[in-house]
Amino acid sequence: MALAVGSAAGAQAYAPPPIRHVFVVVLENESSAVTFGPDSPAPYLAHTLTGEGAFLADYHAIGHESLDNYIAMISGQAPNPFTQTDCQVYENLVPGTLLSDAQADGVGCIYPSDVPTIASQLDAAGLTWRDYDQSMGADPAREAAECGHPGVGQIDTTQSATATDQYATRHNPFMYFHSIIDDTTLCDSHVVNLDLLPGDLTSAADTPNYVFITPDLCSDGHDATCADKSRPGGFGGIEQFLQQWVPTITGSPAFQQNGLLIITFDESQDTDATSCCGEVPGPGTVLPGLLGPGGGTVGAVLLSPFIAPGTVSNVPYNHYSMLRSVEDLFGLSHLGEAADAGEQSFGPDVYTRAAGPPAPAGPVPAPAKACTAKALPRRAHGHLASGTLIEGVALVRARTRAAIVLHAVHAAVLRVTVRPGHGRSRTLLTRRIARCRAYRVTLPRGHGRVQVAAIVAQGAQTTIRHY
Repeated sequence: MALAVGSAAGAQAYAPPPIRHVFVVVLENESSAVTFGPDSPAPYLAHTLTGEGAFLADYHAIGHESLDNYIAMISGQAPNPFTQTDCQVYENLVPGTLLSDAQADGVGCIYPSDVPTIASQLDAAGLTWRDYDQSMGADPAREAAECGHPGVGQIDTTQSATATDQYATRHNPFMYFHSIIDDTTLCDSHVVNLDLLPGDLTSAADTPNYVFITPDLCSDGHDATCADKSRPGGFGGIEQFLQQWVPTITGSPAFQQNGLLIITFDESQDTDATSCCGEVPGPGTVLPGLLGPGGGTVGAVLLSPFIAPGTVSNVPYNHYSMLRSVEDLFGLSHLGEAADAGEQSFGPDVYTRAAGPPAPAGPVPAPAKACTAKALPRRAHGHLASGTLIEGVALVRARTRAAIVLHAVHAAVLRVTVRPGHGRSRTLLTRRIARCRAYRVTLPRGHGRVQVAAIVAQGAQTTIRHY
């Protein structure tokens, strides 16, 4: 039976539960009436997940098209004409002057270094964050496997999917702040491919406090037909993605201890430009929703041990509210429009259980029987703990080339990434590996740093080694 809450009385004075790990998944371009209607084409999201957590029925996007909504979620910055048109040319916001209401004024879409984000807040507070992007780096000619974005001043070639790469920079808001992209060490370690998430979920200590997840253009529902023809698009892509990743997240130690998963859409269909929460335009545009004051009703689903199954809230919220709510959980100040008087944080209408049993664990790889030591490379070294995916990794140098030699303990996906001393990272190899077999990967000259990752997409085991 659903627990329906229709009043926000007392929400402002409410002390949120001790949530220390927040996961955000953003999908694309659907109205709440379609997604969560009685004939929903997404029954796993609309029925199964709402039955396990809370459905925010009056949750709104803040504008049209995509990029302005994503930027609002992590910075509280309101739409401008360039973010409203998805930043076709990846160019600086000039002059980017911060006004009295903390909005950056100017022309362009990459915000100056003094414009704060939830990432900079978390860093300052000694908390951790990571942004996981599906398909990023699938085509190294388009973008890097870490911190993937166009060159400043260049046309954004990731606006459309290709058969080999369905990553979209405009759905990755962290790429629009110089405070992140100018620090290559920070950006490369924090803005990564989604394949690395299972490894970070192995323990609560390894899981970032704040996790932002961007599916690719096939999995987020943006493209009705998947460009690589291998997966469904539209709601079919959404359902497939959520059925894979939600159990992986909710089965993790971090989520079960004190986690919160938020699933929402960037914007509603273009004809819905309604708003809520006293949303006001920023300095660059009169109508954030192009045809009206907002981005329409999209709905949101929240899962947490602190939320009773079947909760329904009719309190109005939007993307600024979500940012404000996350900031409150971590004791941070409110950025940009999240500080507006009309915005409120998630309250007792959402957190309807003081504490509760953990969510059911997601599927994990079955333990493998020990592999024979004879299969190990002869010159391997640095064995890892029992149960890890790869062991016996060695960097072997020959007269002309170097190579990575490793032994696979589990079947997995092997990814080898190299980064020259003064260049950007690129994926050298992605391939499936079988357990109890040895592998050798020849490295290019001047390979620089080497990252070896073995990934089980549905489970929670990843081993990463640097050389």
